Amino acid sequence: MTSPRKLFALALLTLMWGVNWPVMKLGLREMSPLYFRALTMSGGFVLLVAYYRFRGYRLSLPAGTFSRVVLLAGPNILGWHALSIFGVQALASGRAAILGFTMPIWTVIFGVLFFQERMTRRLWLATGCAGGAVLLLLWHELATMSGRPVGMSWMLSAAAVWALGTLMLKRMSAMIPTEVLTVWMIGLSVPVLWLLAITLEPWPAWEFSQPMWGVLAYSAAINYGVAQIIWFSIARSLPPTASALSIMFIPVIGLGSAMLLTGEVPYVEDYVAVVLIIAALAATLLPSPAALKRSAPP
Repeated sequence: MTSPRKLFALALLTLMWGVNWPVMKLGLREMSPLYFRALTMSGGFVLLVAYYRFRGYRLSLPAGTFSRVVLLAGPNILGWHALSIFGVQALASGRAAILGFTMPIWTVIFGVLFFQERMTRRLWLATGCAGGAVLLLLWHELATMSGRPVGMSWMLSAAAVWALGTLMLKRMSAMIPTEVLTVWMIGLSVPVLWLLAITLEPWPAWEFSQPMWGVLAYSAAINYGVAQIIWFSIARSLPPTASALSIMFIPVIGLGSAMLLTGEVPYVEDYVAVVLIIAALAATLLPSPAALKRSAPP
């Protein structure tokens, strides 16, 4: 049985990652997307390295694993974070969160198409629900042009890239501790983000409002720092159902907190879409009754 302390940590983590969606939207009011990602990810990287060094972790990579880590960093860190921040810029943050968490459904689709995984009735249901959610949000964007359909393209591309990275991560066992792998993937992505920002975006004025400094601190210290540390401290001991429920609630919190932080007012389509995404994630991630029965003690 999962301890109350770990369940509390999981709830706190879900809240942190859910609130991060409107926080990013606030940050993009005063900073361009790539510079925002580069700066906050740099701060989080420094915090992670300092914390794990303090705890006595060895952060060196085993011999012969560097090329694998580079390959994994592309979709899992660089691709997801670069593409999704453009989606947040173009869309309401709650809507971006809903689309971002189509990732597990993309994982299923890619697994069936490219890795010979079997498509079950539950997975067909998940795919149908996710497709319905996307169509609802796309219909609203085409009708109002409030976020422009291109924003949906950014977010769906980000989710698909993240899904591909997840499949690669499962199939490219590099025998590296998760903490070490993540620190290296983030560390390798940071200079690429800075290079892209300097090349593609104007140099920021670096004169921010007081709320913006809070946004930067939250994104660096909480999103890339504390949340990652909490996740790694509990992830391996959590039952799959608890992890799945956490993932399912992140877009819900993103949608709700956006109303408080950015003043976004969700449309009916947004509420229906988030219900469909929750249904899709439940069908994809939660164990079936038969699986629960098999795992129950005699």
